[in-house]
Amino acid sequence: MRVSGLASGMDIDSIVKDMMKAQKMPLDKLKQQKQILEWQRDDYRSMNTLLLGFRSELLNMKMTSQYRVRMVSSSDESKLTATASNAASQGTHTISKVTQLAAAEVLLNKDSIKAKDKEIDINKSLYNQNSLFAVQSDSVWKDGAILSKNVTTKTATDMVDLGTDAKINYNELKSMSIKVDGTQFKVVTQAELDARDEGFQNLQNDEVLVDPDKGTLKFGKTLNENSSVKVNYIANERTDKLSLGKSNTKWTLNQGSIKEDSISFVLKKKVGDIEEKPSKTYIVTGDKIVAKGDSEELGTINLETGEVTFNSNIPSSDEKTVYSLEATYKHKYTTFDIDTTTSTGDKHESFLIGGNDSLSTVMSTVNNSSVGVNMFYDDHTGQMSLTRKETGDFNKNGNEIKTTGNFINKTLRFGQGTVSVSAQNAEFTINGLKTERSSNTFEVSGVSFTLKAKFDDSVTIGITNDSTKVYDNIKKFVDDYNTMISKIQDKVNEKRNNDYKPLTDDQKESLSDKQQDKWEEIAKTGLLRNDNLLNSALSGMRNDFYGTVVNSSIPDGYNQLSKIGITTTANYLEGGKLEINEAKLKKAIEENPDAIEQLFRGENGIAQKLTDTVNKSMDMLKAKAGNSASTNQTFVIGRDLDGIDKRVDTFEDRMKDLEDRYYRQFTAMEQAIQKANSQSNYLYSFFSNGN
Repeated sequence: MRVSGLASGMDIDSIVKDMMKAQKMPLDKLKQQKQILEWQRDDYRSMNTLLLGFRSELLNMKMTSQYRVRMVSSSDESKLTATASNAASQGTHTISKVTQLAAAEVLLNKDSIKAKDKEIDINKSLYNQNSLFAVQSDSVWKDGAILSKNVTTKTATDMVDLGTDAKINYNELKSMSIKVDGTQFKVVTQAELDARDEGFQNLQNDEVLVDPDKGTLKFGKTLNENSSVKVNYIANERTDKLSLGKSNTKWTLNQGSIKEDSISFVLKKKVGDIEEKPSKTYIVTGDKIVAKGDSEELGTINLETGEVTFNSNIPSSDEKTVYSLEATYKHKYTTFDIDTTTSTGDKHESFLIGGNDSLSTVMSTVNNSSVGVNMFYDDHTGQMSLTRKETGDFNKNGNEIKTTGNFINKTLRFGQGTVSVSAQNAEFTINGLKTERSSNTFEVSGVSFTLKAKFDDSVTIGITNDSTKVYDNIKKFVDDYNTMISKIQDKVNEKRNNDYKPLTDDQKESLSDKQQDKWEEIAKTGLLRNDNLLNSALSGMRNDFYGTVVNSSIPDGYNQLSKIGITTTANYLEGGKLEINEAKLKKAIEENPDAIEQLFRGENGIAQKLTDTVNKSMDMLKAKAGNSASTNQTFVIGRDLDGIDKRVDTFEDRMKDLEDRYYRQFTAMEQAIQKANSQSNYLYSFFSNGN
């Protein structure tokens, strides 16, 4: 209980505060010392960051690409061009007698797919434009449903279960598209396996056995855990479901081109958890959706697009009653296959096309598939083509592109198409050797050649080192070094202003935020002035640059930077910055690029020496100041900070005890004064009464 001047009239709080100020001066000094250590720690870490950035440049200077920058020239770029990697040797290559260029097979369909005087819109439904095609066949379009399922394997397995509800159409198994992580598998049936020769009845790695009754897929190899299995297949029909609410005025089914007599709607009602039976069934008459057995209309449907428009008779769900509508139907679909022969083997893919898909969708699907072809349609002639994306002849015994299916062979007229461009390899002579390649761009010994035309004469490719680029790489390295040591040198030479100490809490109260920032900016300067660690790092790096590189692969005229035109500046105040004699360095690079490479990145080279010095300096700085992931006990300044924190805690406990003692003394004084006043008042009243 503190009594503050009630009897004496003194401002006890102010008196105690003033008395404590003098006692707290050592505490303020401890806190200032702590702040200085924290600033020093941050300065050391910023220097370490500079060294880390320079070390990244050193890693670049250890790479051959910094010195082996190949420059390529061609004696006739209209016929042959080339590029070279840093692995290419300097010298020349000669190519002659290019008798043929590599070509990709182009399969051209028989004729226009358009009927006479008709135009096909490639962005509209194929089935709804069936009458616009030159060749129409009842066998092209079938009734059923294209469905898909995606499964992710939970463990490594060769078996995937789609479930019996998949309702796979047994007659359309070969049309299934089954991909695992984007790779297509060939579908086989049990009958096909049984028909194979004894001993060859096992599934191959690229095959999958389908059991439509069980809805299972057995693969010829074990799939990895978390494999993505995507399956597109044909079912007899599909069912779309919709929960009905107040906002339901339209509903678009997943497929258009619907067979009119196949579609039906079932309206279901559920009160709580109990489903009301019987459900109400609707059928389609013309474009109207009417109740089976009476004339009630639910709305209309566009069979081409699958869009349903409801009328006011559609019920709406509420909190107690839920209405749902199920549409079961068949739509038009067709299938086709494309097989190709590629540099990586035979490719096969099955395509499932819905009646409401467009020609544009078909082309995009084919072009993005794994069979490696581009499908193209020319709306002027109405003709189409399939072009292999890859040049070269990989099937010496036949065509590289094969098509199967009535849609692609009849409707798109590829069945009797002709190969307008045959697949072939490029044939030529290089450095006196006759050879061939599947592509017009090929690599030999680090040089990538591109044939542009056939020719009989010789074209020469020259490979030389790009001295200008090598010079630029070295100059950038020197500039980065100069920038780094300039920043370190500035920190080492920065003057300390001893008149500016870190602000105490009381001092901060008397200054604005702007004044505090200005004060601290000055107080932070010079904390690493003449620092031994940084001076040691600078000295070590200077010695690395000045020293002679001992390496048997380097001639004497190239074993020091000064001998190739890199020296320190004349101004000693710059702390050993480097400058380049451009003419001398470029001449050295042109005359002996291998020696320049060895000087920097070879055994005992400058890059290695600097790396060792930088690593050693960074380790010392980390031991002194740590990094953002370090705990205080792992570096010197951190341990000092912990020591100061303990001293601060101890001192603050002492100050609290001292302050309590001061208040107890003043409280005792107040109580004594109060008692004396009370006695005085008593005596005064006693004598007054006596008179």
